[in-house]
Amino acid sequence: MPIQKILLVDDSKTELHHLSELLGKRGFEVRTAENGEDAMKKLGEDKPDLILMDVVMPGQNGFQLTRAITRDPRFSNVPVIMCTSKNQETDKVWGMRQGARDYIVKPVDPTELMAKIRAFD
Repeated sequence: MPIQKILLVDDSKTELHHLSELLGKRGFEVRTAENGEDAMKKLGEDKPDLILMDVVMPGQNGFQLTRAITRDPRFSNVPVIMCTSKNQETDKVWGMRQGARDYIVKPVDPTELMAKIRAFD
């Protein structure tokens, strides 16, 4: 099933705006959440086809939230791509262990991001 609905989870309004615009121009329906609590609320309202997850956020971080989402039977089939400035190999390995299906480092390269999203189509 092609990816159409994407949930962006990031505490940076600038990053949310930038990624929303980038994805919106490419035909995706984008919803945003600024923290873990908001993300879980949005997930319950309308299940996305894919989640782009920041790591460094106040409260529940992206690793914790990814673990919670991917272990929840309602959302375990929704792929999560970590989208973060944390570019260490250990961060990537840890993200994948939490259930993320891919990992991209900010600043995001639009071509690379689209390739990663299309891999789930």
